Amino acid sequence: MRRNIKKKIIGLIPCRLNSTRLKQKALLFIDGLPLIIHTLKRVQLCKDLDDVIVCTDSKIIQRLVRKHGGKCVITKKKHNTGTDRIAEVSKKIRYDIAIDIQGDFPFVDPNNISKLVKFHKKNNFDIVVPHSPMHEDDAKSKDIVKLVVDENNKIVYFSRSQVPFAFKKKPNFYLKHMSIISFSKKSLEKFSSLKPGKIELIEGIELMRAIENNFNLGSFLIKKDIFSVDVKTDYLKSITLMPNDPVRKKY
Repeated sequence: MRRNIKKKIIGLIPCRLNSTRLKQKALLFIDGLPLIIHTLKRVQLCKDLDDVIVCTDSKIIQRLVRKHGGKCVITKKKHNTGTDRIAEVSKKIRYDIAIDIQGDFPFVDPNNISKLVKFHKKNNFDIVVPHSPMHEDDAKSKDIVKLVVDENNKIVYFSRSQVPFAFKKKPNFYLKHMSIISFSKKSLEKFSSLKPGKIELIEGIELMRAIENNFNLGSFLIKKDIFSVDVKTDYLKSITLMPNDPVRKKY
């Protein structure tokens, strides 16, 4: 009789101190807590994660995370991407699936992380990237990454352009790439060992590397969108919204 071995699921939060567009945004206060601590606390609320670790290049962030009861590992400073940063930490941990949650997502919903975990466990994908619906005007922005999926929920392309392009008829949907990403252990190890791809460097989209190297990428719909804090207007918006956020009341 075969034993049903429980998979170990970990949440990894990449967070660097010297952000480019908004200086040291991880330390900015929102409703009484630093931004990175909101992200940490909300990820910790997800009951489908066995462990949660902040991956950072800063001892300041490490002390802050530990002060608030979280786990934090110092990484090399040289990493170009958050995926490279979490990959360094993941090599020291036993796990089956790693969930990459960006540190600048203070409104991340733990229920969405649970949906991502459950979808990945039920489907044979290397990497899973959820999507949310978006308005046509928003789809025109080069700052928002769009994705295209086939009938089997497989991702066929990412782009900063407005895809699918309305050549013969106007699409009734555009899908936004959400920045909570699930990796199998094997796929994260392989992905982080590969050089940036040609299309990845053109589009400036890291996960194009996975498509260019024939990874099997899946996606599913999450209706409620969340936003990252990238610039000052995002930060001001978060200050206004956070006090009335339903998840905020849980920590």
